[in-house]
Amino acid sequence: QVHLVESGGGLVQLGGSLRLSCVVSGFTSDYYVIGWFRQAPGKEREGVSCLSTGTGRTDYADSVKGRFTISRDNAENTVYLQVSSLKPEDTAVYYCAGYAGSRWESCTTYYRSYDYWGQGTQVTVSS
Repeated sequence: QVHLVESGGGLVQLGGSLRLSCVVSGFTSDYYVIGWFRQAPGKEREGVSCLSTGTGRTDYADSVKGRFTISRDNAENTVYLQVSSLKPEDTAVYYCAGYAGSRWESCTTYYRSYDYWGQGTQVTVSS
C-alpha cells in the first residue's frame, strides 16, 4: 500500500518561503514519479512540479519556474518542494501524488497520471 504524507505548509508573508515535505512509502520498485499539485478554492487543480526517481528528470509549471524547486532525499524517502518568493496567488492546498514508473520514466504534471495522493497541506500567503 502506497502512502504519501505531506507536511510543511503554513501561513507566510508575501515574498516568504516554505519547504513542503512528502514522505513516500509502499512503492515496490525504486522507480516512481512524485508530483506536487495545488488547488485553491473555486479553482481547478494545478500541476506544479514533478520528479522521476528513475531518470532524475524534473518539470515545473510556468507559473512557478524560478521560484519553486523539487528535490529528493533518498535516505529519508522524502520529496521536497521548496517554495520561495511566494505570492498571494500561491495560496492553496498543496498535494503530493505518485505513480509507479520505470528506470527510463520522465515525469508529468498531468493529474490523471497519478494513482496515489496525500491528504494535502495548506499554504497561505498573506499580503
